[in-house]
Amino acid sequence: MDTLIMVGQLLLGLSILVGLHELGHLLTAKMFGMRVEKFSIGFPPKIAGFQWGETEYSIGAIPLGGFVKISGMVDESMDTEQMAAEPQPWEFRSKPAWQRLIVMLGGIIVNVITGIVIFFFMVYNNGETYYSRDQIVENGIVAYEYGESIGLKTGDKIIDVNGEPYQGLGDLTSGKVLLSENGYYTVDRGGEILKIEIPKGFINSFNSDEAFTKFVSIRYPFDVGIVDEGSEAEKAGVKVGDKILAVNGHKVEYFDEMRSALVGYENKDAEIVIQSQNAIDTLSIPVSEDNRIGIAANPLIDPVRRSFGVGESLKKGTEKAFGVVILNARAMGKMFTGEVSARNVSGPIGMAKIYGDTWDWTKFWSITGLISMILAFMNLLPIPALDGGHVMFLLYEMISGRAPSDKFLENAQKVGMAILLVLMVFVIGNDILKIFTGG
Repeated sequence: MDTLIMVGQLLLGLSILVGLHELGHLLTAKMFGMRVEKFSIGFPPKIAGFQWGETEYSIGAIPLGGFVKISGMVDESMDTEQMAAEPQPWEFRSKPAWQRLIVMLGGIIVNVITGIVIFFFMVYNNGETYYSRDQIVENGIVAYEYGESIGLKTGDKIIDVNGEPYQGLGDLTSGKVLLSENGYYTVDRGGEILKIEIPKGFINSFNSDEAFTKFVSIRYPFDVGIVDEGSEAEKAGVKVGDKILAVNGHKVEYFDEMRSALVGYENKDAEIVIQSQNAIDTLSIPVSEDNRIGIAANPLIDPVRRSFGVGESLKKGTEKAFGVVILNARAMGKMFTGEVSARNVSGPIGMAKIYGDTWDWTKFWSITGLISMILAFMNLLPIPALDGGHVMFLLYEMISGRAPSDKFLENAQKVGMAILLVLMVFVIGNDILKIFTGG
């Protein structure tokens, strides 16, 4: 069932984005009087379809893309017979170069608009929720595996990143920070100001959602939020709202301090000083094999919650949308230098895992907006068979005044399709490798 939910979300997200992308090509082509023969979401074989006017609309069995067949255009159909005939007024090749350029950019423009609209509504409806810099400076951080690996320690107070103030906890692992040149965190460690450098390639550690839980979190004071039914804590008399003051002789203020004090007491009794409404008691509570006593913490600090008006939401939504494109461009550049591992590239399996195995509409639209911007960026790459390849040849025609021959475009299309096939094999192989290696 979990797999079906992941696949279902991926197919719905891709169908929306591919449909809108191809619709951008269709509408701009028809706007300039070009004949559109086919509009398909998914690749053949065809599952279902219908004819409306001059255009056949269909759904293909392979849901990893789509296409629009415009008369008189060298595309993946490789319809050389049509191209050998005399150009007709309704064909793509008969129209001015600037009109053909707009048609080729139509899908990319629609994907960009879609991404901006999704991010706008996400910001407007949900606002922002985060632990702020001030809260982190006041309480410090808990450093986990990845944080400790670069020199951070539990209790550190992160003052700034790359010499600049940051807004909240999520900014510490943003792509902007992890991809920065000579990046570093400035921390206050017991009154001593230290510079913790971000190693080159550190972003490669963050190749899954779980990886972010291995970096840092905010350190928080707490009281007892939940007492598990039938647990040793309940049997000892611990109640919701109680405050734990000490564990095994160690003073406890933060939740991580309690967890640390329980280490080594697996299957043993721990002495825990509890402050309840009526008194302070010392209780002897057995500790489980996973260092737990049967309670859940209630953090005593609340995250900052911000809401935005229409204008602010549009501004922040646009910034978020184009931020995705900028970060992907920077990551691709660093991939060529070897600083960013190609293993971070995900295909359909990786995308399905990002959506997750629970249906959460907020997460669904957030990821769909992200993918919409990535699709726009990837389609703009100057690779023959992608929109960016057609744009490249059209710009050459507009600047030089000479159009590449149909034969050249056909050969370029074949090369481009071969490149895309190799890339597809690579990303799917990458996905499969991650499954077996736990990446």
